[in-house]
Amino acid sequence: MGAFSLEGYKPFMAMVTTQSICAVMNLLAKAAFQEGFSSLVFVVYRQSIATLALLPALFFLRGRSGVAGMSVSLRGFCLIFLAALFGGTGNKVLHYLGLNLGNASLISALSNLVPSTTFVMAASVGLENVQLRNLRTWAKISGTLVCISGTMIVTFYKGPRILNSSNPYLNFGTALYSVDYRWVLAVGCLLVSTSCWSLLLILQVPICKYVDPLPQALWLCLLSSLQAAPIVFFLEPNLSAWKINTVTELSACLFAGIFGSAVCFYLQSWCISVRGPVYCAMFMPLYTIITVILAAITLHEELHIGSLIGAVAIIGGLYIVLWGKAEDGKGERNHIVDASEITISIDDKEDNITRQPLLVNSTR
Repeated sequence: MGAFSLEGYKPFMAMVTTQSICAVMNLLAKAAFQEGFSSLVFVVYRQSIATLALLPALFFLRGRSGVAGMSVSLRGFCLIFLAALFGGTGNKVLHYLGLNLGNASLISALSNLVPSTTFVMAASVGLENVQLRNLRTWAKISGTLVCISGTMIVTFYKGPRILNSSNPYLNFGTALYSVDYRWVLAVGCLLVSTSCWSLLLILQVPICKYVDPLPQALWLCLLSSLQAAPIVFFLEPNLSAWKINTVTELSACLFAGIFGSAVCFYLQSWCISVRGPVYCAMFMPLYTIITVILAAITLHEELHIGSLIGAVAIIGGLYIVLWGKAEDGKGERNHIVDASEITISIDDKEDNITRQPLLVNSTR
C-alpha cells in the first residue's frame, strides 16, 4: 500500500475553502450593508484591497520570475480585460446589489445556476456539443430547465416561514403574493450576475494558456478595480458614501478583498487549470448549505418554504447537468482516437497539443 498523499486532494480542499470563504464574506457584506454602507463602494474597496494583497504575495512567492510572469501578449491582455469587466466588475456590482436588495440565502441558492447558464452560453456560441438524439444532451437541457423552474419558484413564491412560524397551518396559496418588487429586482440582478460569472469561467479556459493562476488573479483584481472605480464614482458622487464608519464595514472590506478576491481568485484559477470549470461548479451546493446555516445563526434570516423548494430544484438540476457532463467525458474516453489529445508530427519531432473541452469532467 502506497504512502498517503494529499496531492490528489488539493483541488477538493481548495474548493471547500473557496466556498467557505464566499459564505462568510457574503454574511459580513450583508451586515455592513445593513449598517448603511454602499454596496457599490464595497466593490471598489474589495478589488483594490485584493490587488494590494496580491502584489507582495506575487513578489515573495515568485520573486523576479513572478514579476516577469505578469507580462502577457495583446490577445491575453484582451481576454483578461474582458474577464475582469464581466467577472470582476459586472458580476460583483450586480452581486452586491442583489445581496443588498435580497438576502444571503437567496444569493447562495441562485449561485447554483452557474453550471446551467454556462452550458446555455457555451452551446449558443458553439463551444458545447449539442446532439438532440443524445441522452447526455437531453440530461443537460432538462437539468437547465429544472434550474430555471427552481429560480421561478424562488422569485415568485416566497411562502410561509419554515422555522418559528406563528401559523401552524401553511397556507401555500396566499403566500404567492407576498413577494415584493425588491425581491424580484434582487433576483434579476443575481441572474445577470450569474451570467457574468459563467462568462468568466468560459474566458478563464483560454486565459490559463497565457497566464499562471497567481499573476492571473492579480491582473483580474487590478483591472477590475480600475474599471469599477470610475463607474461607482459616477453612481455614488457623494464622498460621504465612501467613508468607512464602523468596524463591521472595515472587516467586511478587508475580508472580502484579501480572502474573497485575492485568495478565491487564485484558488479558482488554479483549480480550473487542473480540473476544469465543472469540477468547481460541483461545490456550489456546499456554499448554499454553509450560507443558510450561518445566515440563520448570525443574521437571523428567515427561511421560507418557497426558497427551500426552489433551492432543492436548482441543486437537483445542477446535478442533472453534471451527470450529462460526466457521461460526455466517458463517451470521449471510449473513442478509439481520443479527441482531447492530438499528436502532430513535424520533422520527426512530436509536439503534443492537449485540447481541453470548455466544460470538462476531469478525473486527473
